Amino acid sequence: MGRKIKITDTTLRDGHQSLWATRMRTEDMLPILDKMDAVGFYSLEVWGGATFDSCLRYLNEDPWERLALIREGVKNTKLQMLLRGQNILGYKHYPDDILTRFIEKAIEHGIDIIRIFDALNDVRNMQKAIEVTKRAGGIAEGTVVYTISPVHDIAHYISTAKELVGLGCDQICLKDMAGILKPYLAKELVTQMKAALDVPIHIHTHMTSGMGNMMYMQAIEAGVDIIDTASAPLAMGTSQPATGPIVATLEGTPYDPGFDANLLSEIAEYFEGVKVKYPESKLVDKSVDINVLKYQVPGGMLSNFRKQLEGQLDKLPAVLAEVPQVRKDLGYPPLVTPSSQMVGAQSVLNVLNGERYKMVTNEVKNYLKGYYGTPPGAIEEDFRRSIIGDAEVITVRPAELLEPGFEEAKKAIADYMEKEEDVLSYAAFPQVAEKFLKQRQTKKYKVNFETLEQNEKEGNDGVHPI
Repeated sequence: MGRKIKITDTTLRDGHQSLWATRMRTEDMLPILDKMDAVGFYSLEVWGGATFDSCLRYLNEDPWERLALIREGVKNTKLQMLLRGQNILGYKHYPDDILTRFIEKAIEHGIDIIRIFDALNDVRNMQKAIEVTKRAGGIAEGTVVYTISPVHDIAHYISTAKELVGLGCDQICLKDMAGILKPYLAKELVTQMKAALDVPIHIHTHMTSGMGNMMYMQAIEAGVDIIDTASAPLAMGTSQPATGPIVATLEGTPYDPGFDANLLSEIAEYFEGVKVKYPESKLVDKSVDINVLKYQVPGGMLSNFRKQLEGQLDKLPAVLAEVPQVRKDLGYPPLVTPSSQMVGAQSVLNVLNGERYKMVTNEVKNYLKGYYGTPPGAIEEDFRRSIIGDAEVITVRPAELLEPGFEEAKKAIADYMEKEEDVLSYAAFPQVAEKFLKQRQTKKYKVNFETLEQNEKEGNDGVHPI
C-alpha cells in the first residue's frame, strides 16, 4: 500500500540551471509565484547551486534580494536551496565562520530546507553545515551523491546515509545528478534505505538518459517520500522529469498528490511565454543521450567541454573517453561540482597535450593532497607521487586548516558594503561580487545626483542621502 507522494518543484533553480544556463531573471519568477505556491508542492527549490554566482556574474542581480522577494511571494510552501557543503556555493572549501554566517543568513531570508551535499560523499565536509542548519532552525537534508564505480554500491550509500542521520539530518536525499540510476536498482536501493533509516527519503534525478520517469515510478513503489520535478518548459533533457505526466500517472492511485492539472498547465503556459526571452533555451537539445551511462557526464559538464574545445570540437569524443580514466586515477569521485569541473578540465588537458598529466591543474594537485576530502576509492601511491612529489597529504577535515575569513572580507569591501550579505557574496566570489558591488554603488550615486539636480531646479536645498 502506497501513500501520497510529495513533490519538490525545481523550476526556479535546477530547471533553468540545467536548460537555460541559469539565466532566468527574478522579474520572470515573481509573477508566477502565487500560482506555484497554490499547487501544494512539498517545497520549491529556488536558490543555491549555480544561481548565486549567475545572479552576480551575468544578471547584475543581488541573490539575497532575489531570495527575499521570492519569500515575500510564497506564503504557504517551503523554500529549498542546494548547498555544496563546505564549498557553500563555490568551487573550493570556505572557512567555518563564512559557512556559518551564510547558512544563518539564508535561513533568515526565508530558506526552510537546505539540501547539503559533498562531491566525494565525505560526511566530514557536510558536518558543519548540518550543525548550523539545525541550530538556525532549518531542515537539514543530508545528501548521498549517486554514481557508478567499483567502489560505489548499495552498502556505501546506506552507510553514508546512516552517518548523515547520525549527525542530525532530518531527511536524506539520493542525488542522481547525471540521470544514471536505473529503475530496478532504484527500487532496491530505496527499499533498503527505507528499511535502514527512520527519516523521509527524497530522490532527485535528471532525464539525460531517458530513464527518469521509470526510475521515479520504481522508487515511489519502493516507498520513497519525495521526488523532484520541474514545469514542462524547464523539464526533460538534462533537467528533471516534468511534473504534469508524473501527476497524471499517479492520479487515482494511493500515491496521488492531488494537484490541480489546470493549475499546472497555467504555470507551464507562463514559462512557455517566458522562454522566448532567453536565447539560451534555444541551444538545448532535449534528446536522450544513453552515452551518459558510459561516461557519467552531466549536462553542465558537456556544455563546458564544448566551450573549452571551441574550434577543436572533433576532439570531444576523445575527451569523453578520457573522463573514465581520469576518474579512476582520482579514486572514482562522483561527477558533480566541483569534482566534475576538476575531472573535466584534466581530461581536456590530457587530450589536447596528447599525453596524460603532462600538465596538471592546481585543483587536481590539491585534491591529491587531501584538500577536498577523502576520495571514495584508493589512489595509487605511485600516481599520487608522480603529480605531487613529496608534498604532505592531509587527513583532517580540510576546513580545519582554514583561517576565519569574514573580518578580512569585510575590510576588503568596506568602501561599498551596505549589509552583512555583501561580505558573504564577496567571500564566496571575490572578483565577481566586487564588480557587482562597485557597479551598484556607481548606479546609486548616479541616481542620487540626478535627484539633487532635480531638487535644485525645484529650489529644494536639502541634502539628499546617498
